[in-house]
Amino acid sequence: MTTTEDRTPDAPSPDHLPPAQQSTGAILLDVARNNVRQYGMLIALALIVLLFQIWTDGTLLLPSNVSNLVQQNSYILILAIGMMVVIIAGHIDLSVGSLAAFVGAIAAVMMVNYNLPWGVALVLSLVIGAVAGAWQGFWIAYVGIPSFIVTLAGMLLFRGATQIVLEGQSVAPFPQGFQQIAQGFIPEMGPYTQYHNPTLVLGLLAVVALLVQQWRDRRRQLAHQLDVLPFRLFVAKCVAMAAAIVVVTLTLASYHGVPVVLLILCALVIVLGYVMRNAVIGRHVYALGGNKAAAKLSGVRDKRVTFLVFVNMGVLAALAGCVYAARLNAATPQAGLMFELEAIAAAFIGGASMRGGVGTVVGAVIGGLVLGVLNNGMSLVGIGTDAQQVIKGLVLLAAVGFDVWNKRRAATTT
Repeated sequence: MTTTEDRTPDAPSPDHLPPAQQSTGAILLDVARNNVRQYGMLIALALIVLLFQIWTDGTLLLPSNVSNLVQQNSYILILAIGMMVVIIAGHIDLSVGSLAAFVGAIAAVMMVNYNLPWGVALVLSLVIGAVAGAWQGFWIAYVGIPSFIVTLAGMLLFRGATQIVLEGQSVAPFPQGFQQIAQGFIPEMGPYTQYHNPTLVLGLLAVVALLVQQWRDRRRQLAHQLDVLPFRLFVAKCVAMAAAIVVVTLTLASYHGVPVVLLILCALVIVLGYVMRNAVIGRHVYALGGNKAAAKLSGVRDKRVTFLVFVNMGVLAALAGCVYAARLNAATPQAGLMFELEAIAAAFIGGASMRGGVGTVVGAVIGGLVLGVLNNGMSLVGIGTDAQQVIKGLVLLAAVGFDVWNKRRAATTT
């Protein structure tokens, strides 16, 4: 004889309720838990800015210092973007500082010694960077030599070539147009106001583009039946992001406007960010870094992708070298020293993983800004360069340690 018992179904735990049935606090906690890598460094950047803003009595966020912060760190941010792509693909590039110095030296010689127009010299410099990246990419992708060895050799090679090109001396000065790449601002237009009019227009366009992109992403997620934030939290997120853009816009517009190099950085973030998120080549880069064997079985042309990754890094290193030379208004034999370490540190602080397959272009910029704000803030409060190196090393160690802890936590919860 069998008996049946009425069983009451177990109530779902709050962590597994549909988004519409969860409380706002639970949703925010869940979002933070699932996006700790993306938001962790952004929160850290905000806290560092707040700390030095208080410590420097408001000097850090003065419009003149914000513009200087962008221009001072522009070449490291450019290198960090390229380095992030290299690390995502599962490689490393130790030659970027020496390559930047070499290309800056070549550009200087072309403009000063051979009187080439600065625009022609800039284009040829980028081509030289692409060729140098292709040279290293060939040995890594098609010959199979580890990237660490190839780029270490490249670091020595390009450093020596820089000394040969410059003959141990600085070459200067540069044409005004070339200097404007790193030192200039977009020109003022329109009637006189208390703010820089073109910067206000660019800020407005940025807000509109952001809101349109966020709305399109939400509709796409809904169309694919993916989880999305409740509408009120979505609106709050958009308002916060738009407010941040407005604050930055007004800060820059109250000085000389948007630096030219900031437009270059924004273009790189938009283009490479789109490629890494949406283009086939970008997905292949992530696949190679995540699991090379599986990617090859899936039809990814690993050699071609690796080759193109280093070509891209070469072009960005050349651009960074030109920006650095333009900022100094001189090409020097000692240019580019430690640039590769700053770029690697920015990438890892911004969320890259030693194993590859993880990271974003925006994350590289955030990591670079963390280092830049630390450098600028510590200089403003009078901390010596020796102590600055110690603090930056601890920040890098903490960022990588956080990445390891986060991976272990994720592994134990799955």
